[in-house]
Amino acid sequence: MPVLSPKLDVALSSVDLPSPVMFRSAHVPPDGLYPQHRHAWGEFVYSFSGVMEVKVAGHHYLAPPQYGVWLPPRVVHVGLNRQASHHCSLYIAPSGCSGLPDTPCALTVSPVVRALLDHLRQQPPGTESTPTGSRLLQVLVDLLEQAPRARSYLPHSDDALLAPLLAALHADPGANDSLAQWAARVHTTERTLARRSQQALGMSLPAWRQRLRVLRSLPRLEAGDKVESIARELGYGSASAFIAMFRKLMGVTPDEFRKGVPAGTGKRDIANTIANY
Repeated sequence: MPVLSPKLDVALSSVDLPSPVMFRSAHVPPDGLYPQHRHAWGEFVYSFSGVMEVKVAGHHYLAPPQYGVWLPPRVVHVGLNRQASHHCSLYIAPSGCSGLPDTPCALTVSPVVRALLDHLRQQPPGTESTPTGSRLLQVLVDLLEQAPRARSYLPHSDDALLAPLLAALHADPGANDSLAQWAARVHTTERTLARRSQQALGMSLPAWRQRLRVLRSLPRLEAGDKVESIARELGYGSASAFIAMFRKLMGVTPDEFRKGVPAGTGKRDIANTIANY
């Protein structure tokens, strides 16, 4: 497993950043690992491609490209990715974190936020030190403060009833067992299993399985695999059923996802956003 380290002009142990907000992006190989570390500033992690994972004190935060992970200052964490990934980090000085959550969480990334991040990754190093760069970065922070929050796109649980079922679904996301079959497998009732799922995951098991299937489909879509074969392997009877589920959860169709930023998001949206600040 390749061991990675952030390429920064400041030591992780430093309490000061060269600027109030810093941006960096990186391409990382499959199974890349950022070992356990922490820093005095906050960090927002977003993946342009692939799925970045962040582990914090036994909690597993996992986000596809429509979500990012927020880490408050001084939080010990580990970062990893199963497939090759292109991700970025927004580092925010402690004084600028007051409007952001005080606990780790997933944040919904709007098309405008994604466009701003995509714009910044194409700029030369040192952009944050220019007036325009500083303004863009502050706009990003303001937008992230308003972003809807979630515990994780795909939460995990060590619940005695749920843990074996979640592990089985990870091993075979295409399995189409019913709630009754799941309940029988762990020797409980459907009602009890449904209640435990809502309490521990914040959603039903079928909803959790849909999210898992979305995550499993992303690297396949990025690799150019046919939607029909992806749908079949993930347990769908037809490509149209998979497309409908994907669009419901991701807000775009699989083909639109392949093309990157959703239609209607571009330089004009960035300019309009900046003009409003």
